[in-house]
Formats: sequence, structure tokens, C-alpha cells
Amino acid sequence: MLKKEWPKHTVVAIAIIATWLKTYIAYQTGFSITIDNIMQEVILFLSPLSLLLFLYGLSLFFKKQKNKNRYLLVMTLITSIILYGNIAFYRFFSDFITLPVLFQTDNFGDLGSSAAASIYATDILYFSDFILVLAAIKLLKIKEENNISRNSHRRAYFVLSSAVLFLNLGLAEAERPQLLTRGFDREMLVKNLGMYNYHLYDIYIQSKSQAQRAFADGSELTEVHSYVRSNQIESSEEMFGVAEGKNLIVVTLESMQTFTINEKMNGQTITPFLNELTEDEDTVYFPNFYHQSGLGKTSDSEFLLENSLYPLSGGAVFFTHAGNTYNSMAEKLGNQGYATNVQHANNKSFWNRDMMYESLGIDEFLDIQSYTVGEGQAVNWGMKDIPFFEQSVAHMAEMPQPFYSRLITLTNHHPFTLDPQDKLIDEFDSNSGTLNRFFQTTRYLDEALKELFEDLKEQGLYEDSIIVMYGDHYGISENHNEAMAQYLGKEITPYESAQLQRVPLFVHIPGSGKGHVNEEVGGQIDMRPTILNLMGIESDTDMQFGSDLFSEEHEEFAIFRDGRFVTDEYVYAGNTCYENGSGQEIDQELCAPYVEQALTELNYSEEVINGDLLRFYNKDTGQLEITEE
Repeated sequence: MLKKEWPKHTVVAIAIIATWLKTYIAYQTGFSITIDNIMQEVILFLSPLSLLLFLYGLSLFFKKQKNKNRYLLVMTLITSIILYGNIAFYRFFSDFITLPVLFQTDNFGDLGSSAAASIYATDILYFSDFILVLAAIKLLKIKEENNISRNSHRRAYFVLSSAVLFLNLGLAEAERPQLLTRGFDREMLVKNLGMYNYHLYDIYIQSKSQAQRAFADGSELTEVHSYVRSNQIESSEEMFGVAEGKNLIVVTLESMQTFTINEKMNGQTITPFLNELTEDEDTVYFPNFYHQSGLGKTSDSEFLLENSLYPLSGGAVFFTHAGNTYNSMAEKLGNQGYATNVQHANNKSFWNRDMMYESLGIDEFLDIQSYTVGEGQAVNWGMKDIPFFEQSVAHMAEMPQPFYSRLITLTNHHPFTLDPQDKLIDEFDSNSGTLNRFFQTTRYLDEALKELFEDLKEQGLYEDSIIVMYGDHYGISENHNEAMAQYLGKEITPYESAQLQRVPLFVHIPGSGKGHVNEEVGGQIDMRPTILNLMGIESDTDMQFGSDLFSEEHEEFAIFRDGRFVTDEYVYAGNTCYENGSGQEIDQELCAPYVEQALTELNYSEEVINGDLLRFYNKDTGQLEITEE
């Protein structure tokens, strides 16, 4: 122990300064937080301090130095775990943790390889403040303090803490007015409030959402209903019922992004089969179709498909609101005599699917227990797509017809690993192993889809089915922008990043002759009304935010879950308005009306989910049934 006596608050000061500086450095190195001006940099630097002063300052109420030291050790460990948890999560999801995500523990066992790929040896540095405080406690001799000085110091300390907090909030509000009404933009919240304050705000928001359902009486649905009705359009008469009575097969293309379609990588074709479909006389291909999923990833895309509601801003609806009342596409098809099922060679509890599918009115869930996984037929996250499709089609051959079957693929999933015999093209040669391998697993998925079509023909199901295939979410996050810039040969601006959120949508109707490339801007919110119209099923009275992509009245407006959006004329990303096509920055006022509309739709959809408001909606008549419970 060092002989010199150190001031009584030395360990507190060390803890505050160490955690503060560590957090600020982590902001700069562990996240891709966009800083546009010096004020934002000042706020980012200041924001960790506002809560740390209060949190660590509580140690001043301990009389014994031993108890004070224990408290500081515990708090530095907790803040380190929170920070590092967000770092690891961000590496995979390019987002920050929300409270509902922490309760999605059923998924953790399946995240093995993806999580392992996101852990580095240098990550021990994220616990450097804990190590430093421990060393200070062991090595420094601290002066004793009397009660009089303790009380006066505490008062002065917490006055300072309050001043820093209000300064942080004032600067944040000045830089981003109405910040707390934009809870869906987590990067903006972290940038302005700080990581630790953001998590307190998230706890408040999640508690509020739980209270919404408890106190909802249906009156909240009136305004939402009016908005949905005022934006309702006529579905396409030409395409109505072109697939009536046919089996409906919907394939979720795991992590498939549009930038791979009709493109090559080092001279090698990435998606030869899907390329052919873009010119097929029975296939409609949508190249300007965007994913709208959030933290729920694939499960969010399922939610969008079934309900034409936006997913939540935090967590996955499949976990947080599996007990809600819904009016799903599966339920409507079931009412028309369809046998409805989902086929997915994974654990039934992953994303809480076994519970959610009951609420969605899905008759049967064929999970991993329904498949035989032979030697060499599994990789990474589970069963390979080619044997999965083969066995799934065999299942369909035994089903009563007509049926609605959703197939969820697995192989093209982070960290995008493959067995040597399945690598049909070479790796890319960037500084990102993730992107390098992504092209190989995408090529494998394309080959698997070719086999799916052949399997359907062999089983005699092809001619009597409509096959819809869509990408569920991005595969390559913004963390790999440098490598993406190398592949695309251009800088990844916020505009380009928004364009990379395009995922493919294919609608294949054998013998229809309706094939063409449809340039309409749309999103996953539009799948439900589009498919139901093709199946000859009216959905005009349904509470849905999407509309038929084939309709001449369809509004070209795709809203992302984080508040960005794309229209046929504009792209709004990074709080900047761009011209769609050129990518040039333009007057912010041109995007302003759409910003307001996007916020309105996201908030209305969230109200429907959090309040479980569809329980007050008559699915048959489209009328509200408002009663106090």
C-alpha cells in the first residue's frame, strides 16, 4: 500500500473519470455514431457524465470506506456489463439493446456462432475502469472524513450533478427538439442522452407500453381507424384473384439483399436462378422493395407479412405481445378453407414462435422435430436449405389442399459459414470476413431455391401453387460499410445505406403470363394486402397500414422502423433529405410532410400493438366495438 494519504473522495473521482472516459472512447470506437457538428460532439462527450455523477455519488452516503468501495466496484462492474453488452449486440445488429431483448433468453442458446464471431480479445478493455478502481482500493490509503464535511460535500456534489444533468438535457433538446418523442431512433437517443440515460428512458417506455394495454378501452382505436380508412386505396382489379384457389407458398429468404440480384462478384454470378426469374413470364420482381424489420429481425418480417402492422421500436413483438389479438393473413386464409402452417428447421421456441403462431391462427408449426438432419446436412444455425426444402416439399405433398405454407430458410445467416462442398463461388476479398462469406451463402441459397422449384414439380405441386419469396432483413450491417464501399465502388453515405435496405420480392404464379419487373417503391408492410388480393380475398375492411403493390393508387412510400423512409422522389436518412436516384442532398422541407406521416404511422401502429387494440375491432364488419373493461 502506498504511504501517502489520498483525499477522501479519490476513489469516487477515479471511478467517475475512468468510466466517463472509457464510455466516450467506446462511443468513438465501438459504435458507428454519426456526428454532424461540434455541438453533437460536445453532447456525446458530456452525456455519460450526467448519470455517472449521480450513480457513483450515492457512495457518499456510506459511512464506512469499505462499504463505499464495495458499492463503487459493483457499479463499475454493472456499467461495464451494460456498455459491453451493447457493444457486442451492436456488432451483430447495428443497434442498441432494449429491455424486451434482455428477456428473449430462449434465443440465446441459438446465437452461439454469431455471438462468438462478435467477441474480441481486446474486449477486456471495456472493463478497464473496474480494474482501475479495484487497484485504487487495494493500493491507496484514503483519509478519514468527519460528518460535517461529509454533509456539506454531499450537498455541493449533488447540486453539481443536477446542473450537469440539466445542461445535458438542455443541449440535447436544443440540438434535437422533441427528442423524447422519437423513441424509435435509438442512435439519436444514445447520442444525445448517453448510453446509461438511454436505458433508464427505455425502462420508462417499456413500463408505459405495458400500462397501455391495462388501461385501454378501445377509444384509442378511433383515431387510428380514421387514419387507416382515409389512406385506404382500391386494390388492383386486374390482379384480383389471379391465384384464387391455389396453394400459397411463402419463402423467407434469410438475409437476402437486392444488391446481389443480377450482379457479379469478381466475375462470378451471385444469384443465377433468381436472375432468370427477373425475366420469367410468370414472375413479378420488385427491385425497389424494402425491409421494415427492427430488432425482431426475421420474426419482425413475419409479423409484417401476417398483419401489415409495423414492428415495435424496441424488442420483438413475437416476445412482448404474443398474447395479443391479431387479424393475420393466416387466419383469413384459414377461414377460406386453407390448411395453414409454418415450416422451419429450428427450435419451436426460438423467437417465441410456438406461442405467437397460436395467436396468428396458424394451424401447425413443423419445427426441427419434423425433420431428419443427416450427416453433413447442418451448418452454422441448423439444417441446410437444400435438404430443408426437399423435406418441406415432402411435407406439403401430404397436406390437404389448398394450403398456405411458409418456409423459413437458415443457411444464409450470420456469420455466413459453409462446408467446402457447398461453396459454389469464391469468397470476396475485402477486409470483412462477414461480407466475403456472405456472397457464398447467398449463392447457396439461390441454388437451394432452384432445387425447391424442381422439388415442387416432382411432387406435382408446382402448377397449383403461387410462390412468394421475400428477403427478411439486411445481411450486411452498417458496421461493414468500408468493405461494402470496396464492393460497390462508391462511398456508403446515409443515402446509399438506405438503398442497401432493399430486399428482393418475387411473386411467381405458374401459367399466369403476368411476369414483369415492377419498379414500384414498397415495403414488407404491403405484402399482406398484395397477396390477399392475388388470392381473391377482400381485405378492405382490415386494420392494415400497407396496400396492394399492384394497385395504380399505391403510394410509393416505404417507412423504415428507425424513421428513415424512401419514396419515388425522396430518401430521408441521417436526418437529411436526398433526391432519390441522384443521391444529392436537397431542401429538408421537401421531406418534411413525409417525416410527419412516417412518425404518425409508426406511432399509430405501436399504439395498436401496445394497447392490444384489435380486440376492440370486429374483423368481419370492420367496425369498432368500444367497451370499457
